[in-house]
Amino acid sequence: MSAAPLLAGYAADLLAGDPRRWHPVAGFGRTTGLLERRLYAPTRRRGALLTAVLVAGAALCAEVLARAGSRLGLRRGVVLAAVLWTALGGRSLRREALHVGDLVERGELARARSALRALCGRDAAELDGAGVCRAAVESVAENTGDAVVGALLWGAIAGPPGVAAYRAANTLDAMVGHRSERYAAFGWAAARLDDVMSWPAARMAAALACLAAPVVGGSPREALRIVRRDGRAHPSPNAGRVESAFAGALGLRLGGPLAYAGRVESRPTLGDGRAPAVEDVQRAARLSLAVGVGSAALCAIARAAVDRAALDRTALAGPR
Repeated sequence: MSAAPLLAGYAADLLAGDPRRWHPVAGFGRTTGLLERRLYAPTRRRGALLTAVLVAGAALCAEVLARAGSRLGLRRGVVLAAVLWTALGGRSLRREALHVGDLVERGELARARSALRALCGRDAAELDGAGVCRAAVESVAENTGDAVVGALLWGAIAGPPGVAAYRAANTLDAMVGHRSERYAAFGWAAARLDDVMSWPAARMAAALACLAAPVVGGSPREALRIVRRDGRAHPSPNAGRVESAFAGALGLRLGGPLAYAGRVESRPTLGDGRAPAVEDVQRAARLSLAVGVGSAALCAIARAAVDRAALDRTALAGPR
C-alpha cells in the first residue's frame, strides 16, 4: 500500500463521480433493508447484531476482494483505489448542492425542496428559499467530513477493509441511527459506531476548512474561533465541528429549527454571520472541494511516510 492509490481513488471521484450502475453502497443499503426485516426488535442487542454482521461483513468482503486481486496479479493498491472511488462522494455532493442552489435561484422552490432529498433526510415541505439554502450548506459541511475525509482517512489507516467498514458504519447510521421511536434502541449501536469512526475525520475536516477559509473569502482565525466556541454545542459530536468550521469560514449563521420525520428539533446556532443564500451554497461547494483536495494530499503524505519508515526498518534489519 502507498500514497498513489489514495490519490488515484480521489482523482477518480473528482473526475468521474460515483459509479452510475452497480454501486456497492446502494447494494449495501438493500442488504441492510433485507437483514433488518429479519432481525428487527426494539432492543439494543438486536441492533448491535445487525451492525456487527454488516460492518464486519463489508470489511471481510473488501479483504477477500483485495486477496483475490493479488492472486490475479493486481496489486493491493489497485483494489484500494477502486474501493475508495466507490466510497467517496465528493463530486456528487457538490453536484447535488449546486443543483439545489440553482433551483432556488430560478424560483423553483418546490423542485428545490424535492432535490434536497438527495442531500439530507430533513423535512423540506415547509422550508423557504433561505431554509433550503441553509439545509444544503449544512449537508455539504457534514457530508464533506463523512463522504470525503472519512473515507480517505480510513483508507490511509487500514486499506480496503478500513474504507469498507467505515462506509458501512456511516451508511448504517444514516439508515437506522435515528432517534425515532422505531430506531431509538435498535439503531443505538450503529449511531455510536459511526460516532467513533467519524471522530478523527470530523476534526481533520474542521481543521482543513479553517485553513481553506481564504478560498471562500473567509478568515482561518475566525473560523477556528467559531469551531472552538460552537462546535461542542451541536447534538452530534462530529457534525458540529465541521458545520461550525464551515459557518466560520463562510461567515454564515447555521443551525436553528429543523424537522426529521415530523419530529421538530431546535439546533444551536453556529456562527455569527448572516443566513445562507444561493451564493453561499456555491461557496460551500468550493470549500468542500478545497477540504477534499487537502485531505487527499495529507492522507497520501502520511501514508507515504509510514511506508517509508517500514521500508527503512526492513532495510536496517537486513537478511535473517
